[in-house]
Amino acid sequence: MYDSIIQFMLYSILRIIKFAFQDLIRNISLSIMTVLILVLMLLSINTLLVIRLLTSEAISLVEKEIDVSVFFDNDAADNQIQEVLDYVSQFPEVVDYEYLSKDAVLAEFKDLHQDNPEILASLDELGDNPLGSTLVIRTRAPSDYKKIIDAMRVPEYENIIEAKTFGDTETAIQRIGGITTQVERFIFGLSALFVVIAFLIIFNTFRVSIYTQRTEISIKKLVGATDWFVRGPYMIEALIFSVVGVIITFGILFLTLGFIDPYVEVVFEQAALLTNYFTSNILTLLGIQFGAVLLLTVFSSLLAMRRHLRV
Repeated sequence: MYDSIIQFMLYSILRIIKFAFQDLIRNISLSIMTVLILVLMLLSINTLLVIRLLTSEAISLVEKEIDVSVFFDNDAADNQIQEVLDYVSQFPEVVDYEYLSKDAVLAEFKDLHQDNPEILASLDELGDNPLGSTLVIRTRAPSDYKKIIDAMRVPEYENIIEAKTFGDTETAIQRIGGITTQVERFIFGLSALFVVIAFLIIFNTFRVSIYTQRTEISIKKLVGATDWFVRGPYMIEALIFSVVGVIITFGILFLTLGFIDPYVEVVFEQAALLTNYFTSNILTLLGIQFGAVLLLTVFSSLLAMRRHLRV
């Protein structure tokens, strides 16, 4: 008895799968259009992920280049400079600092202007080194630099500090963030549009399929087919749409990333940055995107059946 029940269930499942594939072939153009829209929707979502990753890397790269330079007066004594160094090193926000002596600053200046003989000749005429020593400070975050600069605005250091310059790449970071926000909004809107289009196409695909098979469905019901036996092929179709859509999307995605990565490497100096990110997070990305697409297709099919199947 138990074996007979199992055999009957397996036979029913096989028939449901058979009906699903027959329906897919019968409405092949609609099936292809459904998969195409799902692929476009997923590609737009993954494009959003790529943009966020590149933005994050760009901001991180810019932050590494931020520093504040403190230029000491040429007459500043060594003990006064050392006092400033000790003061700066006490700040927890300071990650690193580099002190360049007057001779080191002069050598760097000459190296920078080695192709300009007029400037080098002017230095030789002066005789003595006109440049003071420099302190280059790096902090954990761009917002910490203002705190360091404000902390050094004390009367004790006014006579020995000639100038303080902040390589304000915070503006660059804000611009990168602004551009990214605009692009993300566009991609998000595009993704939402594809979701709506995918829902409508899937909904109409199942509605057309149900309409063309209304006679077959009536016969199935008359001979005792259960509601879920009638619904089963459409659920299988939803699963097939989801699986095929995700497989095609990630195939296109990895081919595209392999093409883009060499260009990205030139900017960020990281080999296969995009490919490595998607590879290391492949299970999470696949699971979330497949689940979302399956939910969309199943919901669309159930809604179409609820309105038009009448079972």
